[in-house]
Amino acid sequence: MPAYDVHQHFLPRELVGALRARREPPRIVGTSLELGEGTFPFDERNNDLGERIALLDRDGVDIAVVSLAPTMETEGEPELEEAYNEGMREIVAAAGGRLRAFAAAACLDGFAGACVSAQAVVRGLGALPDELTRAGQPLFVHPGPPGPPPGGAPAWWTAVVDYPAQMQAAYFSWLEDGVERYPDLDVIFAVLAGGGPIQLERLHSRGGDPERASHPRIHLDTASYGTRALGLCVKAVGARQLVYGSDRPVVDPAPTLEALAKLGQDVLDTVRSENPSLLFG
Repeated sequence: MPAYDVHQHFLPRELVGALRARREPPRIVGTSLELGEGTFPFDERNNDLGERIALLDRDGVDIAVVSLAPTMETEGEPELEEAYNEGMREIVAAAGGRLRAFAAAACLDGFAGACVSAQAVVRGLGALPDELTRAGQPLFVHPGPPGPPPGGAPAWWTAVVDYPAQMQAAYFSWLEDGVERYPDLDVIFAVLAGGGPIQLERLHSRGGDPERASHPRIHLDTASYGTRALGLCVKAVGARQLVYGSDRPVVDPAPTLEALAKLGQDVLDTVRSENPSLLFG
């Protein structure tokens, strides 16, 4: 079975060009990515196909599933979403099977599924879940643009506090409503759903139904987590719900891969190969 990484990001040249042509965020200016939340370094090499495949080889990954992160503030910007989707068709075709792509907020032929923000899940996704179910494509839920941090917040605040809170909201929203409405739709929640499975005992104590979290079409990606969090999630919902994701190029995948290996070869094989092969194979 091939080894998968279900959480990587890639900006095709069509989207980079569209972002460079903009006069307001989100936009790229020189070597900077300007978003509403701030300005970040932009390195063209992160979106070079040859460089990305070399990194897959280094990580022991056969197939990466890439997406346009909603944190880029592109959701609801049709021209940017279309530029990404069209550009990724070319990248996937040139990648020789090494890359697949989630479409940006749409169910499209030739894509691995659709990526939406956590906020969109809470607001409601309209017809998209039904369209994905008919197409046999999964939904990938990723953090979206953050709210303003408190004054004096450290640089890690958004990634450690805001994003997990978004993901927990999307996860529990799905447990409350989505599981019953769309029982045949596979849903992958990025970054362990913000640690949502660790809250299932609290959910039970407040009258909720934690058994819904065991639905076989709910999946959690492992990006950025280590042995303790991964071990707790395995105990809470089982290794069959986890799929390996790295969040490359944002996060170094080595610590998460090492943590999965410490949980045992069976867990590593299940999370990196068996589970994603059922979703994408």
